[in-house]
Amino acid sequence: MIVDSAIYREGRRTECTTDFSHALEEARAEGHSFLWLGMYEPTEEEFARVRSEFALHPLAVEDALKAHQRPKLEVYDDSLFMVLKPVTYDDRADTVTASELMVFVGDAFVVTVRHGEASPLAAVRHRLEEHPEILRHGPGAVLYAISDAVVDHYIEVAAELQLDLEELEAEVFAPVRGRDTRNTAAEIYAFKREVLEFRRATGPLAEPMARLQNPGVPFVHAHARPFFRDVDDHLTRANESVEGLDRLLSDILSAHLAQMGVRQNDDMRKISAWAALAAVPTLIAGVYGMNFEHMPELKWDLGYPVILAVMVIIEVSLYRLFKRRGWL
Repeated sequence: MIVDSAIYREGRRTECTTDFSHALEEARAEGHSFLWLGMYEPTEEEFARVRSEFALHPLAVEDALKAHQRPKLEVYDDSLFMVLKPVTYDDRADTVTASELMVFVGDAFVVTVRHGEASPLAAVRHRLEEHPEILRHGPGAVLYAISDAVVDHYIEVAAELQLDLEELEAEVFAPVRGRDTRNTAAEIYAFKREVLEFRRATGPLAEPMARLQNPGVPFVHAHARPFFRDVDDHLTRANESVEGLDRLLSDILSAHLAQMGVRQNDDMRKISAWAALAAVPTLIAGVYGMNFEHMPELKWDLGYPVILAVMVIIEVSLYRLFKRRGWL
């Protein structure tokens, strides 16, 4: 459905009618105007009129309707088509959710199509309307503002993920006994999946941002290229943060698995030590429980207390030995 539409003349908003063809002709005739149409999860029937009025390429239209696209930039004869993936991070659920945002840019129009809830479009449009000097630069300025908002939010999400990673790291290396190691490993794997989802949004966007800085891309004014370079710098920071998060998670997982191995070795040493302590009296009692008739100690009056004393001495000696070596 259409959520907003307006003509911007010299950066100032004026409402337009539903006759997009007339509005587009009017914007083109004026020279310093453009039409910005915003849509949310349109159906094929809803988008058919927009496709015909703006002469959008059928391949781009198909991508815009079906969504599930990687970030990319496509150049057609009459328009640019760019796909971005805004993300949100739910700190309570520890989940990264990616939406999709498609932007068509032409000589005198911008058509935005969003899928999902994570979208900066409303805030971007409001901010641009407060700065008409930016909107005067035309559709390319809108594409820059949208890209800048999406990438800046990447940095914010990366900072939130970094904080949660530090908490997870402290939990993994905390000297707490009895922690459920299976839950900890599951948390690490779940975190890696969220970082992977984040990387799918940030990584592929590097190539489109690099292209927008270079000459030869239509509908992007030469004065806009330095601004896209600034967006690319922020995107590089976000990608570096994602790479760092992924490496740290791999290191934490390796350390956690190593800790599990050390704990298992400690448990085996303890089990072996207690088994040795139990084996000594069992062995001695077993020997004297054979009831052979010619065992000298059987007829000795002090045999029983002496054997008990020997058991106690051996048990105490073994216990002190194991304790000194850290087995108990």
